[in-house]
Amino acid sequence: MKIWDCLTTALRALFSNKLRSSLTMLGILIGVAAVISVVSLGRAQETQQREAFASLGSNLIYVMPGAPGMGGMGGAMGSAATLTLEDAAAIARNAPSVAMVAPVVQTNAQIVAGRENVGAMVAGVTPEYQWVNNMDIAQGSFITEHHYKARSRVVVLGNQLAETLFGQMNPIGQSVRIDGRQFRVIGVLKSKGSAFGLEDLMPFAPLSTVQSTLVAQQVSSLGHSVQAISIQARSQSEINSAKEEILNILRQRHHIREGEEDDFSIISMGAISRIADQMMEIVQFILGAIAGISLLVGGIGIMNIMLVSVTERTREIGLRKAVGAKRRDILTQFLTEAATLSLCGGAVGVGLGWLIVKIVSIILTNAGFPFPAMLPGEVIALAVGVAIFIGLVSGIYPAIRAARLDPIESLRHE
Repeated sequence: MKIWDCLTTALRALFSNKLRSSLTMLGILIGVAAVISVVSLGRAQETQQREAFASLGSNLIYVMPGAPGMGGMGGAMGSAATLTLEDAAAIARNAPSVAMVAPVVQTNAQIVAGRENVGAMVAGVTPEYQWVNNMDIAQGSFITEHHYKARSRVVVLGNQLAETLFGQMNPIGQSVRIDGRQFRVIGVLKSKGSAFGLEDLMPFAPLSTVQSTLVAQQVSSLGHSVQAISIQARSQSEINSAKEEILNILRQRHHIREGEEDDFSIISMGAISRIADQMMEIVQFILGAIAGISLLVGGIGIMNIMLVSVTERTREIGLRKAVGAKRRDILTQFLTEAATLSLCGGAVGVGLGWLIVKIVSIILTNAGFPFPAMLPGEVIALAVGVAIFIGLVSGIYPAIRAARLDPIESLRHE
């Protein structure tokens, strides 16, 4: 029996029971749509995440206060006061693999502009912060060395914060009040996008101004405390040597003896990116596995309906065998029907999955979080391929059962 004849017979059988066939395909349809939407949205998020990390710079290093297991990278910024301005100056002075150093202090504050009043995390930074963290200016200018030395009350606003406070009005030269103190807006940053949107919501002021007006300065035997130090290595190839130099300088300054645990944490942007990728892969795997359960349920539905079909068409099977059909012909016929059910459900599921991805993309974009609608070709091939495979596997037992029917007994079947 030719494949074309099997396909024609399969389609005729499916169309003769439209409602039953549609309900059977529903499980595969939902499963494929779930897999397509979950994997496609995950891929889009992963692409955005990598672009965001790339925009920050591959040769970026963060030094955080506190040991890794005691509130450093795992704790809130500033959970330990072990880094100082003097540490940052020592790194800039004594680490040959380091290009720029930018200490930062952060504090929560209320930002008021006209009738708008929002809470935000204020960052006190140095002029080098812009270049170390690859921050682009949309309007005005960033903090300068003059602003830093003069402790000027000036502020640079994140893109979304500027829009919230001033709407369509040009914020440059306008005044805002930060915890009751007046600051002049000198610049607005370009948006960092949805992956690193926190910077879009933050105001940036000279570190010296923030320390003198907004936070209580913490002075230890090592100097004036800061909450983090951003460091740019001279090149990506010098990241490891830069980390080693930073480690030696800070251990020496903090009088940490051999065998004692560091009171700071050093992590590169590459390491953060790898951790984020691993977490994203785990999340995608879990969500994909959950979505795959729908495909399994759909496969069970196909097996069930094919068994019913074998029972209903026992006389037909007997008649075909009586006129010369072989076991492999009957086997091929029922496997083709199962695969056709899966293929039709998978095709509709691909369309539904794309529709879900498109709707989610539109909703997030309208909410202010641009999100690309992506449908990778390999995802479609994988989902449809798995659907057909499940259909074939689910149809094997009913097909074998149909092929083994005795033609005489089948013709006697009522």
